[in-house]
Amino acid sequence: MAVSKEIARTAVGILGNIISIILFLSPLPTFIQICKKGSVEQFSAAPYLATLINCSLWVLYGLPMVHPNSTLVLTINGAGVVIELVYLLLFLRYSDRRKKLRVVGIMLVECVILAALAILVMTLAHTTKVRSTTVGSIALVGNVLMYASPLSIMKMVITTRSVEYMPLSLSLASLANGICWTTYAVIRFDPFIAVPNGLGIVFGLAQLVLYATFYRSTKKQALERQVKWEMGLAATTISGLDSTKTSRVAQKGHAPYVNGT
Repeated sequence: MAVSKEIARTAVGILGNIISIILFLSPLPTFIQICKKGSVEQFSAAPYLATLINCSLWVLYGLPMVHPNSTLVLTINGAGVVIELVYLLLFLRYSDRRKKLRVVGIMLVECVILAALAILVMTLAHTTKVRSTTVGSIALVGNVLMYASPLSIMKMVITTRSVEYMPLSLSLASLANGICWTTYAVIRFDPFIAVPNGLGIVFGLAQLVLYATFYRSTKKQALERQVKWEMGLAATTISGLDSTKTSRVAQKGHAPYVNGT
């Protein structure tokens, strides 16, 4: 039975790595849209900033001098750091000055926190057990931040009654990731993994409920914008035709008198 549990846990862990990659790549459609429009519009950088600090903490946790034999933890989160940095660079490229300053400021704070933690752990903790416990506890907080980061977007969804800026792919990937890693933690109970990923399930389900609730109103708003755009285009066209007609009449000597001339 012990062997079966271990095999099951390993299998779930491998699946968790695959889903984590999918989670990291799920915002791609959002950034393709941003690049096409040349603007981040109302999209928030919060999820990417939270994921960056979370992955960075787990990279520190997976280092051999902190937690030996954690190669998979190191590689998957190292990939996450690279992917999130690319997203944030794109976000900065298409943001206004105010958003750029805010995002850069938060990224600098995250770098300072990570560097300070690494220095303190390496100098004050002299065993891998103490180091892994310390970093693992802090990484738990990072995981909670990653899963809770969409709360600001959820608030905007409720306020605007639109899910336009809450990508469904990201919500589904977050839910799947939470389910997978919670299962992994329950097979051989690990509170550092179970707690944040359990919250991830709750937040993921909440996002799907919001998506189902406001999907129709989002479509309605998009249709109304399309109609207004078409009406504006038609009005511009008619105005242009009227101007052309008036110009032709004037050229024939039938222009109306103005100021008695």
